[in-house]
Amino acid sequence: MFRRLVLPVAVLLALTTGCGGAGQDPAEPSGGATPKITLGFSAWPGWFPWQVAQEQGLFAKNGVQVELKYFDSYTDSLNALATGNIDANSQTLNDTLASVAGGAKETVVLVNDNSTGNDQIIAKEGVTSVAGLKGMTVAAEQGTVDHYLLLLALEKAGLTEADVTFQPLPTDAAAAAFVAGRVDAVGVFAPFTTTALKRPGSAAIATSADFPGAIPDHLVVTKDLLDRDAKSVQALVKTWFDTLAWISANRDKALEIMAKRAGVSVADYQTYDKGTTIFTLEQNRAAFTGELPARAKQISDFLVASKLVDTAPTLDGLLEPKFVMAIQP
Repeated sequence: MFRRLVLPVAVLLALTTGCGGAGQDPAEPSGGATPKITLGFSAWPGWFPWQVAQEQGLFAKNGVQVELKYFDSYTDSLNALATGNIDANSQTLNDTLASVAGGAKETVVLVNDNSTGNDQIIAKEGVTSVAGLKGMTVAAEQGTVDHYLLLLALEKAGLTEADVTFQPLPTDAAAAAFVAGRVDAVGVFAPFTTTALKRPGSAAIATSADFPGAIPDHLVVTKDLLDRDAKSVQALVKTWFDTLAWISANRDKALEIMAKRAGVSVADYQTYDKGTTIFTLEQNRAAFTGELPARAKQISDFLVASKLVDTAPTLDGLLEPKFVMAIQP
């Protein structure tokens, strides 16, 4: 889940259309009234809790007006945040770094989860290892999380992208192409893994579980929102933890809501549990003060070395732990 090289053009657009708010009290929105925050999310088990928050009125309970915007295309959500068309988005650290490298002003304020198996490289029958992909055609959404996972897996197997024929396709189209037999392997994330595995004999040959901590997922906000309305950012973070508590207490109902948004059965949705590790408040605090800064540097170096970005993103202001630190357990 990281953005491709066309992003700098989009970012330039955002910078020219601009967002104000610099110099205001970051704890207070302009005009004295609480503005509506547009929060984007897309198909990923670690982000479907936002649907629960909306349906259970948990944003309102925390005093924040939220327009929850679902994106069928994850990459459209990345572009929307980079261009300032939404205020906040659920996206990976990889994508956030790529966006920042292109000029976007974005800040991570919450860890939703770590991918622990729900990002997968799935191959046709007879291909049992990543090394077996040499000379084959592999589809994934270019510059997104599973392109990144593919590169990591190829590197671990002693290969590079030059050893395969890479077919860039949107994630849903990539899964469909694989099922139709038009490509030999595919990089997809849940719930699209469910689609891809419908191809007879197919199996995952590499997953995010093979690269612990490599794909963390976050709530990311624009610098503009951070500057003009930190109070609403705090309310978003508070709502997330309230939502996790509600899900824990009402699991059956929560599963129905999330499975419906994902477009899968409750039974299929439950298979995603192991592959997405939702972070507790304690894990959030530990991540911000521990592994996240080092992980950001590691991913940044990989993006540059793999030529997925032209220049390393600045890490200054990338991570803001104060919102999770302010939450009362």
